Order: sequence, then structure tokens, then C-alpha cells
Amino acid sequence: MSDDNTLAGSLFNPFASDEITPAYSDHWAARRRVAQAIRELTDVLVTSTPPTAQLHTIAESLEAQAKNFSQSERLYGMLAFTQNGNHGGYGEIGHELNAVAGLSNPLSPGLNMWLEGKKAFGTVNCGYAYEGPPGFVHGGYVAAILDQFLGMAQIAGKNPGMTGTLSIRYHRPTPLNTELKLEAEIDRVEGRKSFVTGEIYAHGLLTASCEGLFIRPSQGLPHQAKS
Repeated sequence: MSDDNTLAGSLFNPFASDEITPAYSDHWAARRRVAQAIRELTDVLVTSTPPTAQLHTIAESLEAQAKNFSQSERLYGMLAFTQNGNHGGYGEIGHELNAVAGLSNPLSPGLNMWLEGKKAFGTVNCGYAYEGPPGFVHGGYVAAILDQFLGMAQIAGKNPGMTGTLSIRYHRPTPLNTELKLEAEIDRVEGRKSFVTGEIYAHGLLTASCEGLFIRPSQGLPHQAKS
């Protein structure tokens, strides 16, 4: 195993602290760089007003780049990356490609999460690409962030499952371009069911709270199930 793969294996835990875990390999470090560039491009796209002709020129350049990019080997989905064997285990790959927290997924707002005992903490900052009401995060993204965050928190109960239900209360609009702080903890565990509660805060004010029910499938989670 190469030096840049030392985070692999059973000791890998991207949720051990609030520090962003280094990339599993140079390959993932490069993917993170590409993802960040796409995020920056997206932010520029939704906030800038260049001449129409320039937009067409930019589009042609990006279309050519996308076509060239697509000629590389394609792996569809996190399980395919895991089965390939060259990109780390499911933990590393999920940390990179998750739609809400993946550092190598440009769609992700970059939710950072960590566990302290049986309580989860997190931070995220949503830019203009996530705008719903003017100046505020779209409620659907608020829900997605809470779904991911509570889902991670229930791992602390050693009873990981999939989302059964989410009940979200929007106390006040969640602002854009603001460090949002999150907290969550397990309320109780009943057999294969875990009940988790969580909140989002901006400038110390509660913007949204959530109660979630997570259910461990009888055959295990998809990446754990035997073929």
C-alpha cells in the first residue's frame, strides 16, 4: 500500500474530529480540486452577467471539456467505485462522493460532520447556488442537509439504518453565505429503529429542527448486504 493510502482500512474515520480528513490518495486529492473548481464555476454562473456571446463561448469550451472528460473509465455509483478496488473502501468513497457531504462531489455544499461521544456536530456554508427565498437557503436543501446529518448521527448508536421518516420544522429562514452549525443526538433505539433529533443554527439562532426515524434493513445496508 502506498504512503498516500495510509488512511485506508478499518481505522479510517472521517468523523473523528472537526478537521477535514485528508484525501485517501493523490487521485482523490485531484478530484477534490476539480470539484472545488466546478463549485466556484457554478457560483460565478449564478451571480455573474457576462455578454451573451461570451456565455456561448464559455459553453462551447465546457462542452468540449466534458466530452474529453467522459472518455476516461466510468464507474457508476459508490458501490462500483468500491468494487473496483482502486479507490478505497466504502467509507472513503462515501466521504468523497456523497451528494450532501462529499468533498469530491461538486453538487455537495460541503457539510462537515464529526462525532463527540454519542452527539454529532457539523458545519456547512451554502452559497448562492443553493438559494430559495431571496438571500436564504432553499428549504429542500435544508431538508437534505438534515437528512444526511441525522443519518450520520445515528451511526453513534451502532444501529445504522436508512431514512424512514423526517419531520422538519422551519423556525426561520436559513441564511446564505453563513456558517451554519448543526447538532444532533439519538433520542432512543428500538430494535432496528433509531430515533434522532437535530437542529441548525445561524448566528446562534435556531433556523430548523428535525426528528428522524432510521431503520436498519433486515438484510443490512446495501454496501453490507451479501450478494
